[in-house]
Amino acid sequence: QVQLVESGGGLVQTGGSLRLSCAASGRTFSSVATGWFRQAPGKEREFVAAINWSGTSTYYPNSVKGRFTISRDNATNTVYLQMNSLKPEDTAVYYCNRVPDKLRTGLALGSWGQGTQVTVSS
Repeated sequence: QVQLVESGGGLVQTGGSLRLSCAASGRTFSSVATGWFRQAPGKEREFVAAINWSGTSTYYPNSVKGRFTISRDNATNTVYLQMNSLKPEDTAVYYCNRVPDKLRTGLALGSWGQGTQVTVSS
C-alpha cells in the first residue's frame, strides 16, 4: 500500500513560486499515477494536476494550466508540484493522492494525508 506525505507549503506573495513535494512509501509507487488536489476554506476539494506512473503524461485543469507543473522522480519516490505566478485564490491546503491512469478524471483513489498549507498574500 502506498502512503503519501506532503510538504513544501508556506506563505508567498502574489506572483511568487513554491515547490511542493509528495513523498511516497511503498514499493508500488513507481507504478501508480499520482495527482495533486487542493481545498480552500469553505470549498470542496479541487483537482489541480496529475502525472502518469512514468512521468511521460500530465494533465492540468484550466485553472492552473500554464502556471503549475507536476513532475516525479521514481528513484526517490517523490512527486513534485512547481507552482508559479501564484494568486491569492491558490491559497489552500494541498494534498497528493493516487489517481486513475485516465488522468483527467480527477478522482482520488487513496486516503488523504495531512496536506501542506499554501498561503498567497495579496
